[in-house]
Amino acid sequence: MSGSLPVIYLLDLFGVAVFAVSGSLSAGQKRMDLFGVVVVALATALGGGTLRDVILGAHPVFWVADTLYLFVAAGASLVTFVLARFCDFQGRLLKTADAFGLALFTVIGTQKALHLGIAPEVSAIMGVMTGVAGGIIRDMLSGEIPLILRAEIYATASLCGALTLVVLSLLHLPVWMSVIISMLVTLCLRLAALHWRLALPVFPARRERVEP
Repeated sequence: MSGSLPVIYLLDLFGVAVFAVSGSLSAGQKRMDLFGVVVVALATALGGGTLRDVILGAHPVFWVADTLYLFVAAGASLVTFVLARFCDFQGRLLKTADAFGLALFTVIGTQKALHLGIAPEVSAIMGVMTGVAGGIIRDMLSGEIPLILRAEIYATASLCGALTLVVLSLLHLPVWMSVIISMLVTLCLRLAALHWRLALPVFPARRERVEP
């Protein structure tokens, strides 16, 4: 994939770095040591893509076939660990980094599935899985409720971006144009949800009957 789609490959590496930063910041909020930070960063950056490749039967898994992914994720986590000693990273930066990672990985996952000849609807699911699985692993390792389970527009933003890429691909738009548009759809939806605190409707709580 890296040879035929160099732009996708570079975006994939960038997404790994962004999600590694997200994982490092999350681990830092829990006061983890260097080893813990790197572990959480690697799980966040590589978890979604690993699950995608296992399900699609794409062997060897992407970071095993190309260890540059591993070095990029580890390097990003180490840089974040060092900079955190001199910079005061706020929770907003964590959510913004996560939004960029979500947009990148959603598009990468969907595009890879389409490139392998997977059905469009399954490709969209693979895109969402690639986008959200790393964050789920990160939150679980950090002792937080995963974002996908909270009343936030998160997986929905990923799904919208994945479906956008599928539709644009069926319309035979250039890959670079489809990728950019789909990334912007996911990113804008997620950032808008963060800015205006948008959320999907929640299941109504059962009202207790009041005895007369």
